[in-house]
Amino acid sequence: MFNSPDWVFSMFAFLGFLCCAIPLPWHLEAWNTGTCLYMIWTGLACLIQFINSIVWRSNVINWAPVWCDITTKFMIGSAVAIPACSLCINRRLYHIASVSSVTKTRAQKRRDIMTDLAIGLGIPALQMILHYIVQGHRFNLIEEVGCYPDTYNTPPAYLLVFAWPLAIGCLSAYYCTRTIIELAQRRAQFMEFLAANKNLSSSRYFRLMGLAGIEVLCTIPMSAFVIYLNATYEPVYPWISWANTHYDFSRIDQFASVQWRMTDLSTLSIELSRWFLVICAFIFFAFFGFADEARKNYRLAYFSVAKRVGLSSGNMSSGDVPCSTKSDMAYSSRSGTLPVFITQRTEQKRDSLASFSTGLSIGEYNITFDETKEPYSPTETAAGSISKESLPSPVDGQTVPLPDLPALAWPEPTLALSSAPQHIADTPESRRSSIDIV
Repeated sequence: MFNSPDWVFSMFAFLGFLCCAIPLPWHLEAWNTGTCLYMIWTGLACLIQFINSIVWRSNVINWAPVWCDITTKFMIGSAVAIPACSLCINRRLYHIASVSSVTKTRAQKRRDIMTDLAIGLGIPALQMILHYIVQGHRFNLIEEVGCYPDTYNTPPAYLLVFAWPLAIGCLSAYYCTRTIIELAQRRAQFMEFLAANKNLSSSRYFRLMGLAGIEVLCTIPMSAFVIYLNATYEPVYPWISWANTHYDFSRIDQFASVQWRMTDLSTLSIELSRWFLVICAFIFFAFFGFADEARKNYRLAYFSVAKRVGLSSGNMSSGDVPCSTKSDMAYSSRSGTLPVFITQRTEQKRDSLASFSTGLSIGEYNITFDETKEPYSPTETAAGSISKESLPSPVDGQTVPLPDLPALAWPEPTLALSSAPQHIADTPESRRSSIDIV
C-alpha cells in the first residue's frame, strides 16, 4: 500500500469521497447528527487529499499558498473530528439503549442536536485554534502528498494537539462498553423504543454500533502510536517562549519524495496519516452503502437518470412500479404515442324473449308458454336491465296476480320471432307495469 504508485492513492481518495457523499442525503433526513458530521469530515478530508496528490504529484512548488493555509488547518481539525464524531455516535447509542421513555420532546431533540454539534464541530474548531500555539511555521510541502501541517515538537504540543484523539477515543470506548451492558439488561425496553422511532431501525442501530466500535478500536492504538512516534523519532524541544516557537513563521519547508522516503518511520508516519482517512470512508460505506435504504435510493437514482436519457426501465421489480401485461397495454414504439389501456370485458347478450325464464307470461299480449316452471334464480335476470327491488317477491307454487289491463286483440296463432315486438329493457317508458317471474 505505502509503496504503490501515487495514482493508486489518488483513485482511492476520490472513491472515499464518493463513498461519503453518496449516502449523505438520506442520512440528513434521519437527523443523525454524528453520522452526518462523520461523513462530511471524512469526505472533505478525502477530497483534499485527492486534490493535493494531483497538484503536487511530481513537484514541491508552492502553487496555492492560501489553499495550503486552509487545508492544513482542516487536516488538524479532521484528526480530532473523526474520533469526535465517533463519540457523538456512541453517546447517542448509549442514550437510546438506556432510555427511560420511548418518546422525546422537541426541546430534548434540539438539545441533543446542539450537543452533537458542539462535540463534532466545536472540539475540532478549538483544536485548530490551539494548534497555532505550537505551530512552528506556516506549513510544509511534501512531494506526492501536498500541503502538510507543521507542529513544533515541544511538551505543550502533546497536551494541546497529540493527546486529543486518544482522550476522545477512550471516552468513546466508555460509552461503547456501557451501551453493550445496557443492551444486555434492557433489551425489551430497547426494542420498544426502536418500534416507536421511525428514523432508527434495529439494523441501523447495530450498524452504527459496529462503525463506532471499529472507530474506537482504530483510534486508540493509532493515537498512542503517533504519540510514541513523535516522542522517540524526533527530539523533544523545550518550550522557551512564544517568540522562539514562532520564529520565522512565514517559512515554508519543502521535501522531495526521496527525502521523506529515506526512512521507514517517516514513510509510515506520512502515508498512514492520509491512508487512514480513506480507510475510514470505506469502513463507513461497508456498513451503510449496501443497506436496504441505500439500495432503494440507488434504484431511484438509476431510474431517474434512465428516464432522463431515454433508457428502458423494464427491469424494475414489481414491488417498485406496477407493471402491465401485453393484453392490457398497447404501445406504438414507432409513432412514440402514449400507451393505450384497453379493458376487455365479455358480456353475453341475449334476445329479449330469452332474457326471461321459460315460464314467462306477458300480460300485454296474454301469451303464456306452457312449459315446466323452473325455480326462481336471480342469475337469470338480465344484468343491468331490471333492478332487484322493482321485482315482486316470488313465492314457490303460487302465482302472483297481475293488475287488470285493457283487452288487446289476439295475435296470430303462430308467433314469428322476427315480427314480435322487441322488449327494450332499459326504457323506463315501457307500458308494462309488472312482470311475473315464477
